Amino acid sequence: MPPKTLHVAILCSPGVGHLVPTLLLGRRLITHQNLQVTILSVTTTTPTTQSQLLTPFTADIHFPVIQIPAANISSVVSPDAKVVTKICAMMRETIPTIRTTISSMDPRPDVFVADIFSTESWVIAEEFGMPKFVFNTGNAWFTGLFTYSPVLDKKVAGQYVDQTEPFDISSCKPVRPEEVVDPMLDRDDEDYRVYLNQAIGVTLADGMLINTWENLEPQSLHALRNNKILRSIVKIKPVFTVGPIAKKYEPFGLKSELIEWLDEQPERSVIYVSFGSGGTLSAEQIIELAWGLELSQQRFIWVVRPPAGYDKEGSFFKSGHSGEPNGEPEYLPEGFLTRTKKMGFVVRSWAPQVEILSHTSVGGFLTHCGWNSTLESISSGVPMIAWALYAEQRMNATMLTEELKVAVRPEVLPTKKVVGREEVEKMVRCLIEGEEGKAMREKVKRLKEGAEEALSVNGSSYISTCKFVDDCWSRIQQSI
Repeated sequence: MPPKTLHVAILCSPGVGHLVPTLLLGRRLITHQNLQVTILSVTTTTPTTQSQLLTPFTADIHFPVIQIPAANISSVVSPDAKVVTKICAMMRETIPTIRTTISSMDPRPDVFVADIFSTESWVIAEEFGMPKFVFNTGNAWFTGLFTYSPVLDKKVAGQYVDQTEPFDISSCKPVRPEEVVDPMLDRDDEDYRVYLNQAIGVTLADGMLINTWENLEPQSLHALRNNKILRSIVKIKPVFTVGPIAKKYEPFGLKSELIEWLDEQPERSVIYVSFGSGGTLSAEQIIELAWGLELSQQRFIWVVRPPAGYDKEGSFFKSGHSGEPNGEPEYLPEGFLTRTKKMGFVVRSWAPQVEILSHTSVGGFLTHCGWNSTLESISSGVPMIAWALYAEQRMNATMLTEELKVAVRPEVLPTKKVVGREEVEKMVRCLIEGEEGKAMREKVKRLKEGAEEALSVNGSSYISTCKFVDDCWSRIQQSI
């Protein structure tokens, strides 16, 4: 007989960007599906530091989160290896500890879920006879490109970025050469080979959970489920839409000075500027962004970090040194804080993003287009300025501007050219006070309503999650 309560273990690679949606997925499986969930979080920080980082996100998480120290990879990869290579090496080298952790759990998990960087851990699921599922914290379009990448590797000659025509990924929306994900920027780099191996590993799962919903990406989801070429790659595995998995604002405690300032601003009058937990800009770009915000004469909240050296591949896991005094950071224009004191609020390093986006005073979000931030903006009904930096963000920016039409973006990718102050001013004014911004606000409002409907009882994501649970039970029954 199967256990009375299905026990799901969810393995997550290092990084807040993956851990937060993993935790939220776990909470949903518990509250809506009555499952037992254990999160296995591989981390590069100490348990205390990890807890401090996650406190703003996870105050209401009340189920086991086992922190597993990442294995030392200094002897496995070079210090200058790219992000995907480092994360995948960490996950591979940590497999013995993950295996020991799972074997000591009582009751032992019935189902194994892992993110896209953790597919080499399928060996553990197979050892313990657990059905294995991949959780893609990104969207369906990215999933289409990712799973199709081994085919593109054989079809395309030369560097992807040197091609002149979009890449056909079998009934999904085509991907332009300039939109490919970071590991595809250089086919000669180790990161690309690791990326291809992970793409193959994803297709070996028993099914896919994707952080999207049916009405948001019907074309890509239809392709993943029905296109003969893509289906031959994923071997007729089920695709479950479980999104949007995004944090929601829940009032707690006293208001901060920032929120009190927001309370005093007119409705939909503030542009919120943040580049996520890993996004930094060059010193020159920070200067231009600051002047653009000032010239726009629009109210703003700006989460500022010290600059990094300009890097065409983005700046994830990198930071500069400001050498700043106690007063105004030296990387901002001289007198900027004084001149914008009444119209702006500058925050160092971190801000309560969901609380800000949920506030009625916020009318736009200048974002790096990370999928977590994108979903938080949509779920709050806030249109965007799409300022893509790294990973799959260029694809996200295209989806937001061309397909969903809830964002504007610079004429040239910010990773290729510094966005000038005049263009920043134009985009901010467009979003906050222009007619185009009003139209985008109406469109994103409808997306928000569609997201809420998908999560409601009998909504598409709720039903899809139920199907995932049924699929787990069916596979367990077959293995008995």
